[in-house]
Amino acid sequence: MAAIWAGIDAGKTHHHCVVIDENGRRLLSRRVANDEPELLQLLADVLDLGDEVTWGIDLADGGAALVIAVLLGHGQRAFYISGRAINRASEGYRGEGKTDAKDAAVIADQTRIRRDLQLLRTSDEVATDLKILTAHRSDLVADRTRTVNRLRALLTGIFPALDRALDLTNAGPLTLLTGYQTPAALRRLGTKRLESWLRNRGVRGAGQIAEAALEAAGSQHTSVPGERTAAWMVHTLAAQVIALNQQVAEMDKLIAARFREHRDAEILAGLPGLGPILGAEFLAATGGDMDAFATPDRLAGFGGVAPAPRDSGKISGNLRRPQRYNRKLQRVFYTSALISIRCCEESRRFYDRKRAEGKRHTQAVLALARRRVNVIWALLRDGRRYEPAPPARAAA
Repeated sequence: MAAIWAGIDAGKTHHHCVVIDENGRRLLSRRVANDEPELLQLLADVLDLGDEVTWGIDLADGGAALVIAVLLGHGQRAFYISGRAINRASEGYRGEGKTDAKDAAVIADQTRIRRDLQLLRTSDEVATDLKILTAHRSDLVADRTRTVNRLRALLTGIFPALDRALDLTNAGPLTLLTGYQTPAALRRLGTKRLESWLRNRGVRGAGQIAEAALEAAGSQHTSVPGERTAAWMVHTLAAQVIALNQQVAEMDKLIAARFREHRDAEILAGLPGLGPILGAEFLAATGGDMDAFATPDRLAGFGGVAPAPRDSGKISGNLRRPQRYNRKLQRVFYTSALISIRCCEESRRFYDRKRAEGKRHTQAVLALARRRVNVIWALLRDGRRYEPAPPARAAA
């Protein structure tokens, strides 16, 4: 028996598997439930069809986590091919219909002919945990942003002066809104009693917040329709934002503690601008395995900080932003570079040089992020901590 290729169109409850030989002839087409007994039976049946099996799948986690674990646990070679790539490749195959069987056949055939697919590896336990934790943190931050936006929209509708006076990303103004939301209520309380009320709840800068709130209340004496209901909603949303802030803070502690257990934690945390949270997101995006990135160029391309050429005809040297990259990893590279400008002299000098060359702010930060990818890759390869370069001595 010869080599065969198996393509899996993954789903939440069921997968479809198609096996082809070196000529593209279908040897098996089967729909299986996302349950271990059926997946093990599929694996056994596929192994009976050929001596060497290469698997392809269009998901790398989520609903495909179990089937990937089964394959890797039995020593199978499996490659990931994105759903977008499958969708584009399908246009080159006969027929316009879209079925799970056709998608699985395309996956199998693309796995057979392509040499640039990402090999799936067993992720280390810490990186897997960080991927789950950082994803949940992102959800909490997104929920907080949406809630703050709804809160500001309601407060602007009944008390626009207070919305302008308060920074709703801070705990003090949010605490104030859990008790008082309207101009009349604030005027009845007065500055001194409001300051005492805030201070009793542990608010920093209670005096400044109280003065700003009463100044805003003094500028509005008109009650708008629906003010009572809107005020109740403002109170509810402010309490929700406070609760979300607490959840994010607790999640940050949990992520930082788990991050420190990774073998590369000290190396990553030692790079200026890359703290525990961004370091954890880096490990979550890359799987904590630099063997998957043979060169820093490949890591930069995966992270979206390497420009892609766009030449045609007589036009050459044209570069554009890449379209296929890991958005979360790009955020890590860009944000850490932005932070490093403020805390690292080397990064600041590099940024200033790029700005002097005519680069816009975003372009200069991306150039710095690309340079830092080389540093991160080399540090992880060598297993050593970052050491800032000594300042150049002036010539005598």
